[in-house]
Order: sequence, then structure tokens, then C-alpha cells
Amino acid sequence: MAKWGQGDPRWIVEERADATNVNNWHWTERDATSWSKRKLKEVLEGLVVEGEAGRCEIGDLKHVEGEASCNSRKGKLIFFYEWNLRLSWKGTVKESGEKHKGSVEIPNLSEENEVDDTEINVSKKKGEGDVLKELMRTEGTTKVREALRDYLKALKTEFTLGMILPTKAAAVGQDLATERKPGGSPVQDSVTPQALDMVGVKIPTVRIHMREVFNSPADELYSIFTKKELVQKFSKCPAVIEAEKGGKLQMFEGCVSGEYTELVPSQRLVLKWRCRSWPEEHYATVALTFQDLAAQSELELECKGVPVSHEESTRQCWKKQYFEEIHLLLQQSKDSME
Repeated sequence: MAKWGQGDPRWIVEERADATNVNNWHWTERDATSWSKRKLKEVLEGLVVEGEAGRCEIGDLKHVEGEASCNSRKGKLIFFYEWNLRLSWKGTVKESGEKHKGSVEIPNLSEENEVDDTEINVSKKKGEGDVLKELMRTEGTTKVREALRDYLKALKTEFTLGMILPTKAAAVGQDLATERKPGGSPVQDSVTPQALDMVGVKIPTVRIHMREVFNSPADELYSIFTKKELVQKFSKCPAVIEAEKGGKLQMFEGCVSGEYTELVPSQRLVLKWRCRSWPEEHYATVALTFQDLAAQSELELECKGVPVSHEESTRQCWKKQYFEEIHLLLQQSKDSME
């Protein structure tokens, strides 16, 4: 193998510890199946369709079958995906107030067809209410196509972040540009000898701040984040929960992972936390603060270090996969006691 600055650039191995896919020449593949299933649920479930005939809402993603992957070769990204999807919908006729249900089927969402050409079939259970079926067939189909475009856009941006590595020259050039003062003079020691042997980019990040009130005392809510059986109930997936300082955390089929760094029972949790689609080894710091409010409790979430391109998906993850599911778990627990 030639070293940096010698020989055919296709086979250059830069002087870095891992020597992994330098110059993006070799074929690499990343499985996007699990990530895609979660993203498809996120963009499709809860879509609202309104018109003169009435109002419809898309419910659960009842069936999702297929796979997706992203491949990198010669600095280019190549996508493969093939999905068979079935969603439920329910609606109310505006004039009569009648309620009806049905389904939306997408038999072949794949890279072979444009979204506008993808087949979308709308059906309704027996009985009247064809005006709602027509509403879903027209306006509903348009909304579904928009959601599918959102999924594909996220697949090609959010999921692929970090797959294309910068070359050594580009990385050093970026460091020099970043570390210069407005006047043009470089900051002292801005590029060290060690930095010249590194390949990487600085990841722009944002902070997410959210508050949510739950119908439970703070100690019970704290337990939902620290007891394995409760985590598995609201996440509906096997989980690894080692609720102690330095203990591991893994949820949603490995889509979320990290570790516990600070635990103050019933008051505060701090996590080292990441989504699998983020750049390798990049973690955010998540602080959860629990406060009693009479029969309720307030949860304050502060998530620092979220990659900018993943801000909205991370916010939706906490809202839909954590908060909404915990509300449901608490309601189910309440119902079973009555």
C-alpha cells in the first residue's frame, strides 16, 4: 500500500489508526431496515385528511414488510429499499356524523419507481361512507405520498450522515478555516501534529428542551426510566437497562443506546445517549429532571449535542416513542386498577 502523497490515489492508505475506507473508494454497506421501520411509522401515523366530506386520520402501520440499505462506493451513495405497507384509517362524515374505517395499502415502495408512480390502494369496510373513501383516495393519497417523500429524504440525509468520509486534505483544510480568527490570523496551536493524522469533521449540534406533565408521582415516573420491565412495557421491545452509574442502556431494537452517568432517585437522571443513525461514536447528553406536582409530575428534558440534521427526528423520538407511550402505559395501569 502506498502512503499519503505516493502512488495511485485509489489505493492510498492515510496514516490513521483504523485506515478505514480512505477516500471512500471501497464498498461499504449500512443496514437501514430497523431505522426505516421507525421512520415510516413516524411520518405516516397520525396524518390528518380533511375535506368537505369529513375528516379522516391514518392510524397504525399495521403491516410493514421489506428492507432498506445504503451503500457507499467511490464517494457515492447508492440506496436500496423495497417495502410492502398497510395502514389503517378512520373517519367521520361531516353531515351525518357517521364513523367509518378502512385501510391504505402500498404494495411496492422501492427505488425502481418514483413516489408519484408508486401504487397506493384505499379500501373501506362494508357499508355506506364512500365519500370518506373518495376523500382518502384523493387528498389522503396526496398526504401519504408527501410522507413517503419525507421518509426518503430522511433516508438520504439523516441516516447517511457520516458515511462519506472526508479526505485528509479536506479535513485539515476545514480545521484551518474553522480555527482562523476574523482578521485572518490562525489561532495559536489550532492544528496540532496529532490533528494532521486525523480524518474527521466537526458535527454541528443543537440543544433540545422539552417539558411534559404525567399523571403519576415523580418516583413512579423515575422508575419507568430505570426498571427494565417498565422500559420494555412502554417501548414494546426487549431492552438492556443497567440503572447504575456507567450502566448500559439499549432500547428499540438497538436504535437507541448509551449509558447512565448520574442517578438521583425520583429527582434526576443523566444519560449518555445516541441514535444508531447518528455519526459513529457521537453521543448527546440527556438530563431528565422529575418534579412532583400534587398528583402529577413534570418531566423536564434537556438534550445537548444533537446533530443539527437529526434535531426534528430526535424531538419526535422523545415525543412519540417515549412520552406518548409512557402516557399510554400509565393509563393502562390506571384502568387495570379500577
